[in-house]
Amino acid sequence: MGHIFQNLLSRLKSLVKPLMAIALVGVLVLGHADAANAARGGGRIGGGSFRAPSRTISPSRSYRAPTGGGYYPGGGFGFPFLMPLFGFGGGFGGLFTIILFVGLANFILRTVRELGDSNGGVEGLGSSNPTVSVAKLQLGLLAEARSLQDDLSRMALSADTSSAAGLTQVLQEASLAMLRHPEYWQYATATTESTRLLSAEQSFNQLVLAERSKFTGETLTNVNNHLEQAASKSTTESGGDLATTEPGEYIVASVIVATQGKLNLPKISSPQEVRQVLSTLGAISSDRLLAVEILWTPQASGESLTSDEMIAEYPQLTLI
Repeated sequence: MGHIFQNLLSRLKSLVKPLMAIALVGVLVLGHADAANAARGGGRIGGGSFRAPSRTISPSRSYRAPTGGGYYPGGGFGFPFLMPLFGFGGGFGGLFTIILFVGLANFILRTVRELGDSNGGVEGLGSSNPTVSVAKLQLGLLAEARSLQDDLSRMALSADTSSAAGLTQVLQEASLAMLRHPEYWQYATATTESTRLLSAEQSFNQLVLAERSKFTGETLTNVNNHLEQAASKSTTESGGDLATTEPGEYIVASVIVATQGKLNLPKISSPQEVRQVLSTLGAISSDRLLAVEILWTPQASGESLTSDEMIAEYPQLTLI
């Protein structure tokens, strides 16, 4: 009996070292995962308003009292009523023909305008529910693009995100900052959705929330001129030493916009399409821009995502 007990004890002792090694590896793996997640704080800049554009009435579409007798319902074609006074058309038959012709022309003009409004036009200037495009560009850049993190952080600290002019400048400056570093572009994707003003805010918010949910925290935000800044977990928890975390490889930046009218973005398969999309977004004017958000992760300079993290959180990105 004692011999059996000794054999069992010796076998247990032989298993102690492997079990301790497995436990140590598990602790290290979990520690790496926590440190990597801590480095995934994000930044945001943006704002906007989804108000219906003011309805303007063109003077050419107003009704005017006729001169020289008779009645003609609007459209700016007052001259036919002067023609019979000079003998044009020859009496009542000629006057009736002119009125019929101008009425038909006015009907065609109104129909064309209404069709333009229903199809988005330029862009629904006469409509309270015009066409709106909601677009997203996402870039995966090499971690060496530290200056982009710095540029976006500086922008967040100083940008005016309470006005249309300020938001347009944010979009232009962010697009320009990305255009300046094509050598760091590695992955990209772009999407656009055409909708109506009344449902555009929901579509825009869904895209923004989806990107924000990928951050473990927002360390720097400036949205609608509300500025918030928090210390990065990776620096506060490790005393400023980032050497204990696994070195990363990528930075991900996203541009989400809502603009009046139709916005056609190409499918991205090369750096040329990335440049085209950035140029298109950066050129949106302030009178068409409804809302914009620039999001990037990690926010702090010197931090980056590992390849596994980027693939897991951004599977839609494609190599360019």
